[in-house]
Amino acid sequence: MKNLFKQNAVFLTLSLMLAVALGLALLCIPKGELHLLLCDRHAPARDIFYKYYTRAAEWFPYVICVALLLFSRIGDGVLATACMALSGLATQGLKHAADTDRPLKWFADNMPDVTLPLVEGVRMSKYYSFPSGHTTSFFALAFVLCILYTGYSGYDGNSGTSGNHGKPVFSTLVQLCLFFLAALGGYSRIYLSQHFVSDVAGGIVVGIVISMLCYVVFSRYNGQKWYSYRLFTKK
Repeated sequence: MKNLFKQNAVFLTLSLMLAVALGLALLCIPKGELHLLLCDRHAPARDIFYKYYTRAAEWFPYVICVALLLFSRIGDGVLATACMALSGLATQGLKHAADTDRPLKWFADNMPDVTLPLVEGVRMSKYYSFPSGHTTSFFALAFVLCILYTGYSGYDGNSGTSGNHGKPVFSTLVQLCLFFLAALGGYSRIYLSQHFVSDVAGGIVVGIVISMLCYVVFSRYNGQKWYSYRLFTKK
């Protein structure tokens, strides 16, 4: 577990900072005002981008899982699949337990004079807001890819100590890119008024925690014959 934190320190630190920043923003700015502040920068190009980018959470993680199962070690594919499946189950359980309204319904009930800037063609939901399932998927996938990359590269979190493809600078860049892509996915949920800031913060935490728990379980089998089996490589 200690190596997990060291190897993925950049991604985990940035994710924690983002979640804390969102939490602090909620303490300082009322929920509705904060949402309007963050979602009120619409433009045609941004509307199109976020409309389609947010949908990546609905299919791209499963493409990655299948690719890992087919072209990497079976254990890596099983780990990624478990992360996505369990994070999805956890999110749905929390959604039904919290039973909070999404922005469209909340503003209609609490700030009826406000008209949310909606994007044409986006099907709006009204219920089960917390946490954001898309944000959970984005961060669960990004973190498990960080784990697999640092594991393959041999990067141990120490400057100058890495495998052939695990130079510290490149590992940092990989983690920065994965964090940026996940954070962009989380923001897309606010931009489209599908979720509040609190929902996105919750999705960040759920996605990372579930991926971490899956890693703890599956790391025990790393090195075993079934885990290292590859379908399309010579044995």
